[in-house]
Amino acid sequence: MLLRMSSLFVRTLREDPADAEVPSHRLLVRAGYIRRAAPGVYTWLPLGLRVLGKVEQVVRQEMAAAGAQEVHFPALLPREPYEATGRWDDYGPNLFRLKDRREADYLLAPTHEEMFTLLVKDLYSSYKDLPVTLYQIQTKYRDEARPRAGLLRGREFVMKDAYSFDLDDEGLQASYARQREAYQRIFSRLGLEFVIVSATSGAMGGSHSEEFLMPTPIGEDTFVRSAGGYAANVEAVTTPAPDAVPFDGLPEAHVERTPGTPTIQTLVDHANAHVPRPDRPWQASDTLKNVVVALVQPDGGRELVVVGVPGDREVDMTRLAAAMSPAEVQAATEADLAARPELVKGYIGPGVVGQANTGRQDALRYLLDPRVVPGTRWVTGANVEGEHVFDLVAGRDFVGDGVVEAAEVRAGDPAPDGSGPLELARGIEIGHIFALGRTYAEALGLSVLDVNGKARTVTMGSYGIGVSRAVAALAESNHDEAGLAWPATVAPVHVHVVATGKDPEVFAAAEELAGGLDGRGVEVLLDDRPKVSPGVKFADAELLGAPVLVVVGRGLASGVVEVRFRRPGDAARLGVEPRREVEVAGAVEQVASAVAELLGS
Repeated sequence: MLLRMSSLFVRTLREDPADAEVPSHRLLVRAGYIRRAAPGVYTWLPLGLRVLGKVEQVVRQEMAAAGAQEVHFPALLPREPYEATGRWDDYGPNLFRLKDRREADYLLAPTHEEMFTLLVKDLYSSYKDLPVTLYQIQTKYRDEARPRAGLLRGREFVMKDAYSFDLDDEGLQASYARQREAYQRIFSRLGLEFVIVSATSGAMGGSHSEEFLMPTPIGEDTFVRSAGGYAANVEAVTTPAPDAVPFDGLPEAHVERTPGTPTIQTLVDHANAHVPRPDRPWQASDTLKNVVVALVQPDGGRELVVVGVPGDREVDMTRLAAAMSPAEVQAATEADLAARPELVKGYIGPGVVGQANTGRQDALRYLLDPRVVPGTRWVTGANVEGEHVFDLVAGRDFVGDGVVEAAEVRAGDPAPDGSGPLELARGIEIGHIFALGRTYAEALGLSVLDVNGKARTVTMGSYGIGVSRAVAALAESNHDEAGLAWPATVAPVHVHVVATGKDPEVFAAAEELAGGLDGRGVEVLLDDRPKVSPGVKFADAELLGAPVLVVVGRGLASGVVEVRFRRPGDAARLGVEPRREVEVAGAVEQVASAVAELLGS
């Protein structure tokens, strides 16, 4: 149906919204695609819904091609299934919880593993029923502490979640591979650049997961990749640990006065000036930094933990949080430290932490970086103000209660698989796939009878795409200083026809041209506003971002209209100039053909 600016429910803005941090947020609001209803919650307007619907259409087509069948669950769900899997508590404050008038507990679903599992349990009982893959496109809810960046980090969002159910691990591998390939087709069709990276599973659980990230400087996810093909979310990077070193011949540990050295740099400077080593200068990597953090469990419990990392590295709280999930990680407060007087701020060492080091049952857990292997020598706090211990040897003088991946990953670090040095980049997560295994099936009792009549626990996979987030990702990667510039596959309309001036013949010609395109199946927005200046119309057209702009104006007297391509790459693909005049008589045919080529049809 032909859309008209004179009646379209849209209001473009010339000023950026005050809370906009990224281009997609700024432009989607200014162009009248979405409107803020509350922090992290947005209303979809007609043009925005058209883009969202086209993304959904691509997803549905590729899910069907991969053999998945669509269902739809409610967003309001009972507590009991999530309690059975532990996620009623594990989700912590991110879960929207509510009670009905009978005081029964409900939640607004952040994801639907439990409900899919129970649905299959309800209807299927034999190996003959498997494999099956089900999916839905539905609104989800998470109580983000700091919703930001418009659709990229909201409290309400649209997601496609699919779930595969197989009899054995081999079946799961095949289902996982089909969904992985479908995701690659989806993002390629949408025109989104993506990188597939290894990831952590977090609250979802499972043995293996991968993220699909769209590289962009404004992305919230940091990932690494090597020239040799390794790629991982920074949270999933593992540190190649050095080989253990023999203790023989190493000097005994000794305590030295180091006044005024609460930081690594002041310690290194003092050591080189007053406690020089014979072979080379002391470096920050020779020191062991012990950082106190608080783990806040979903039930509110708070535990202090000490993390030991090489002094030339910072503790990456995101990596640490991934390792400690579902606990939330916070920096220790002054009150936390005051409650543990054995912790001398700036001079904490292994002697006061860890059960093995202290012999105390109430000692704080001590977790060490993988680089702290037996035989490595360190300079670290002596647990006395103004004192450090030198030549403290791991495995001989101290041990940890465990190993944790918490140190920052830096460009140039070796890839865990030996494929070369790592480079760091940022990206937006647009998809995440999980090999869930049997966690949910066991918790909820999903089993089927195998060929021998024995009960077998079903194994599952989970596959999510942020559909509304994909709209924002597309806006992030398809805009310029003037506005949005949609690919034809997802644009709200294919052609924006603008009638300029006041001549009735211009408006009549624009109407006829728009109607002719509409009759050819081209989606058209006609700017038929009679009292709006050409400058405003052109600014709106650039802001709205339709792939093709047709200007009907002064050239009509010479029998021509102007055709502009919003994206220079589209013009290059078609082998035409970004702006050119075409004869009115052939305009419908030429523009319709161009649109068909851009759509790949």
